[in-house]
Amino acid sequence: MTDRTRFFPPFGPLCLGDVAELSGATLLRGDPDCQISGFAPIEMAGSGDLTFLDNPKYVRHLDGTHATACLCAPRYSGKVPEGVAVLETGEPYRAYARILAAAFPAAVAPKNFASTPEEPLIAGTVHPTARLEDGVRVEVGAIVGPNVEVGSGTVIGAGSVLAHDVAVGRDCIIGPNATVQHALLGNRVRLYPGVQVGQDGFGFAMGAGGHMKVAQIGRVIIQDDVEIGAATTIDRGANRDTVIGEGTKIDNQVQIGHNVEIGRHCVIVAQVGISGSARIGDFVAIGGKTGINGHVTIGDGAQIASVSVVHGDVPAGARFGGVPAQPVKDWFREVTILRRIARRELGLDKD
Repeated sequence: MTDRTRFFPPFGPLCLGDVAELSGATLLRGDPDCQISGFAPIEMAGSGDLTFLDNPKYVRHLDGTHATACLCAPRYSGKVPEGVAVLETGEPYRAYARILAAAFPAAVAPKNFASTPEEPLIAGTVHPTARLEDGVRVEVGAIVGPNVEVGSGTVIGAGSVLAHDVAVGRDCIIGPNATVQHALLGNRVRLYPGVQVGQDGFGFAMGAGGHMKVAQIGRVIIQDDVEIGAATTIDRGANRDTVIGEGTKIDNQVQIGHNVEIGRHCVIVAQVGISGSARIGDFVAIGGKTGINGHVTIGDGAQIASVSVVHGDVPAGARFGGVPAQPVKDWFREVTILRRIARRELGLDKD
């Protein structure tokens, strides 16, 4: 296994009994006192490593794994080769995540970016009117503006900016070179490097004499436990607030337009673009490189396939995909018919 100690310090003693207890898995086979010294994917794992099997695509690597122990679902428990300890769980990936979080807490929630724990908590620039609770860390080059409020345990990364009157909750992480303006953030919010929150939305009154800028007078509201990936941009509202609901996870390079409302516990994958005033319900999943038209509504629990274009409303619980997006059954049927027509026209199918 590749040495990662340069970035992630070695974890303390961890045995299979600890793994079972921390993850909630059942140790079906193996010595509870057997030591775990590393973590690796199933096809790369060696002696001392803990691995997991969740995706059926990786079952082919199970016979040849050299891992010391494997977290797996009940349907794969009997297929784990002899000599590999078996930890059975209904959710192998979540169980593996729990163990990684316990072994490498700094990888889940780093407490500083540029400075070391020995350096002062306040290494950046803080305006005299800003109000910081105890334990806030402001890294080198960061700027905390007038009347800003920051809760305890929050880290403001190197080179980042909290503009005037911004409020940030407790135990948040503002990554390096992020910018936050006209925004209110809840607790345990994490912004990755380069995130831009609260800038002008793209609003113009268009006309033959030119395009007049429309003042954007809304805010951005980011609720508790939201994570926002690197280089993602979230425009502030034009005449109402842009809202990101609690627990929502947003990937890198996502564009969220003004007045967008995103519900709770959504998953939005990289390079998604959501146009102004779209409304996204709770527990919605949107695949990468998908475009959402302005003023549409996507209902609770809906799923949108990658590289789709959503022009109209999507019902709650629906699965849509394609350009334009439509129910996946219709989309697959349409693609199949077009493929048949194309092959016939090209003379690739014999009668």
